[in-house]
Amino acid sequence: MNSFTYTRTDAVDTAVRERASDQTAKFVAGGTNLIDLMKENVERPTRLIDITRLPLAAISDTINGGLRLGALATNADTAYNEQVSQRYPLLSQAILAGASPQLRNMATDGGNLLQRTRCYYFYDTATPCNKREPGSGCSAINGYNRIHAILGTSEPGRIGEPSCIATHPSDMCVALAALEAVVRVKGSAGERTIPFADFHRLPGDTPHIDNTLEPGELITSIDLPARGFPEFHTYLKLRDRASYAFALVSVAVGLEMDRSDGSGNTITTARIALGGVAHKPWRKPEAETLLVGKPATKENFQAAAELLLAGAQGFGHNTFKIELAKRAIIRALGQAAKLEPTA
Repeated sequence: MNSFTYTRTDAVDTAVRERASDQTAKFVAGGTNLIDLMKENVERPTRLIDITRLPLAAISDTINGGLRLGALATNADTAYNEQVSQRYPLLSQAILAGASPQLRNMATDGGNLLQRTRCYYFYDTATPCNKREPGSGCSAINGYNRIHAILGTSEPGRIGEPSCIATHPSDMCVALAALEAVVRVKGSAGERTIPFADFHRLPGDTPHIDNTLEPGELITSIDLPARGFPEFHTYLKLRDRASYAFALVSVAVGLEMDRSDGSGNTITTARIALGGVAHKPWRKPEAETLLVGKPATKENFQAAAELLLAGAQGFGHNTFKIELAKRAIIRALGQAAKLEPTA
């Protein structure tokens, strides 16, 4: 067992200062991912800073008409919060599609953003893994890669194999990407905000770096915009079993429809985010723009799906995901536009 020290703090500034003094330390709240990684010897922090007593669990209105989710609000409290379920049902659906009730009772919203990939090779310290040990190689590329990424694995024009084809495991984050949330953080240099699209990173040449947090920064809240797509939305999760399984492909859709012509069939705003297919929740604004001003039809959904999956690459066992993702997008858009049932 790796030895570590344990500290508990009840002030944000103190937590940030404690973390800044030891770059090998880790914040811990629900611990639903970090503790597992420590047990598997993947994470080896020398110090744990318990932040569960920080005043960051509230869910409150923002001055711009949105909603602020405290970083320490649990996934369960968030999903069942009346404001969230009524104004941001897409987010509530996504959270309830993930994990188990017991885990949702413990897992925090801030921690959900920071959870690491469930790639088998990342957890297996006997195999090479660029995410775990940069430069050691990626075992998944030529291994069993059924759950792995098909998008964002390498940059255009890049020569050679991708450095990492792991996927981000979160359901909640897919909905937050579609909602265009904003992450608020605090570090030794002060406070700043990060648009959700910029929070998680593609692997590039540094797959061991999952996000754009500076060393020692603490997530304090997640801000939701005023627009929550309460009427036309869906979260579709395709997985190997009905519960407690990570997505092979998931789709978060939020739409606004024009009802002025009486048909209510014209799309005026579209948001589409994919999970289970990339190192981060995957969006392509061009595919969303393609739908604006168009009627909600299968043909238009197909065009958006083709654009969203442009450049997708399979690695053998996961090649089926390309067609699966296209079909999932078409189905999710149909459900969001209320052209087909969600059951």
